[in-house]
Amino acid sequence: MLADIDDEETGGGSERSAGDLEAVFDVPVRISVVLGRAKMPVANLLKMDVGTVVELDRQVGEAIDIYVNDRLVARGEIVLVEGRLGVTMTEIIKAA
Repeated sequence: MLADIDDEETGGGSERSAGDLEAVFDVPVRISVVLGRAKMPVANLLKMDVGTVVELDRQVGEAIDIYVNDRLVARGEIVLVEGRLGVTMTEIIKAA
């Protein structure tokens, strides 16, 4: 991880630029956006049909979770851009 690199390896400076990350630009990552979750018995799941509404554990307007490779990295909001759904990040989650 870049956070684990000490100053000796980076030339002693603490400033980094986009050029420092060039080695990882082509590394694929999986991004997941979680709108909410629901828990239900299998019997209810099997009764679902087109038009069934599933109640999620989130309120309208509440931030959604953004994961990169199964790690929570940000929270955001759903946006509509030219007829397509998207996500805008509103908060970056710092690693512990």
